[in-house]
Amino acid sequence: MKSLLTKLKNLPTKPGIYQYFDKNGRLLYIGKAKVLKNRVKSYFNFTPTLSPSSNLSPRIYKMITEVENLEYIVVDSEQDALILENSLIKQLKPKYNILLRDDKTYPYIYIDLNQKYPRFEITRRVIKGKNIKYFGPFVSGAKDILDSIYEIFPLVQKKSCLREGKKCLFFQIKRCLAPCENLVSEKEYKKIVDEATKYILNKQKLTSKLEEKMLYYSEELLFEEASTLRDRIVKIKNSMQLNTIDLAKLEDFDIFGVLTQSNKAVGVKIFVRDGKVVSSDHHIFKSEFGFDHDELYKTMLLNHYQKELPFVPKEILIASKFNQIEEIEVLIEKKYNKKTIIKVPKIGDKKRLTTLALTNAKEILRLNSSKDDNTLKEIKELLGLEQIPYTLEGYDNSHMIGSAKVGSLVYWEEKFIKQNYRHYNLTALNEYDQMKEMLTRRLEDLEKNPLPNLWVIDGGETLWKLAQKLVKQKKLFVDIVAIAKEKRDSKSMRAKGRAKDIIFSKDGEFKLSTEDKRLHFIQNIRDEAHRFAITFFKKQKLKEDKKLSLLNKKGIGEATVKKLIDYFGTFENIKNASLKELEKVIGKKGALKLKE
Repeated sequence: MKSLLTKLKNLPTKPGIYQYFDKNGRLLYIGKAKVLKNRVKSYFNFTPTLSPSSNLSPRIYKMITEVENLEYIVVDSEQDALILENSLIKQLKPKYNILLRDDKTYPYIYIDLNQKYPRFEITRRVIKGKNIKYFGPFVSGAKDILDSIYEIFPLVQKKSCLREGKKCLFFQIKRCLAPCENLVSEKEYKKIVDEATKYILNKQKLTSKLEEKMLYYSEELLFEEASTLRDRIVKIKNSMQLNTIDLAKLEDFDIFGVLTQSNKAVGVKIFVRDGKVVSSDHHIFKSEFGFDHDELYKTMLLNHYQKELPFVPKEILIASKFNQIEEIEVLIEKKYNKKTIIKVPKIGDKKRLTTLALTNAKEILRLNSSKDDNTLKEIKELLGLEQIPYTLEGYDNSHMIGSAKVGSLVYWEEKFIKQNYRHYNLTALNEYDQMKEMLTRRLEDLEKNPLPNLWVIDGGETLWKLAQKLVKQKKLFVDIVAIAKEKRDSKSMRAKGRAKDIIFSKDGEFKLSTEDKRLHFIQNIRDEAHRFAITFFKKQKLKEDKKLSLLNKKGIGEATVKKLIDYFGTFENIKNASLKELEKVIGKKGALKLKE
């Protein structure tokens, strides 16, 4: 404590970030400050002894009781501190910070109006050009909307159409007016683009038109086409849940609302373009330590606006104030070279929008409160975990006698989230080194994908110790368990209800009843990782078999290929190897044959 007290007394009066650590060197919290000395000292009472300040929230008070050490980094400005703080929280996952995985990059529909005959396309990035018009962002349904536009309007259907310079099938089936042969004027084509734009902005109008077309297909006994349109209509309607609000003015807003309830919080985002709600999204936060209102808003806004967005409105509406509004305004202005105001509206349409955000947050919390987290809490208690495992990653690797070496990562947060899955092509020759390679690569990807609460490793105590060692070397923390498959007659048993698997954690080995729901939960994570690894393995093995077959046909035998794979690891490395490198492995004659 004397060392901590000395550091507190000698803090600089400059902006920066501060880090609190416990007695074991575990990172507890990262914060940022305009003046480090003032901010950090505000957490403590100094008389009669050093202790947590009485005006702290329960979460922060508990954190300060665990603090044994303090480190800080000085930066040039408060905005620099804000960016560094957000980046380090993602990379280091402190115990008491609120963490949001890298926010989604939403698709936009865009059109380049500089082109003679422009067409609508989808993008998730900024398109270079002076006369680009964006529609969105669309949380869902962007492709369905775009497909529908090309179904209804005789626009240039494909990028290649204009390059061909002659009428094609689309002209024959009356889906295009053949601008490639100048059969439609620029003026007439612009009218079609303007009409299509109205349908993109008005999903109700779009679905009504699709329903007419679906009915026509049905009457003409074109049931497959009618079925395709029916499915598309359903997807577009599902994205229209908040489309009841229509503003009098054609204004653009991004709206954020946050609501908390014990160990859960919801952040809602609503996007208004040209006076209409185009889409909405939400994120559920879970923490057994509670939440800080200001930190939730700051985390949501930073995650959203630090990306390269095609469009940022002049006004961002929030449901309630938080402490760092000005700093985030400056950050957005610097990034996008555009003045954007963050405000809390009091009356009128803007107030209605923030109220709508909170109403939806309340409903999401209500629906989510019925979900049972008891199994997760019981797993924490049983295995001696530091945190309730609200987020999990499962790992497995697969190969066949050293060929098609692959690894898999699956992600679970209330359910399996497929877009967060990862495949790894591995070069190591044995399972231990393959797991080491995969986990090492995972730990290099923390800024985009922060660590979850729990890793589930498919393997025994050896792989559990490996994972612990790798995380410790990086001075990071994540709870880790491994699950070893029970073997009968040298065969792994996976079936729930029969497999007596062994779970390894820092509290030792656990053999649970085959009916235990905690075992079933961990088995489910392990089995999904295994399924995903095997699926990728089969795909890669097929590729390798094709390459092997080609080499065999060229007179290079399987024994030679095995030597090459053992030395270079992958076919790609063999392909890129120099003649001298190949000679070392298979001699001059074989190397020349392979190069040919």
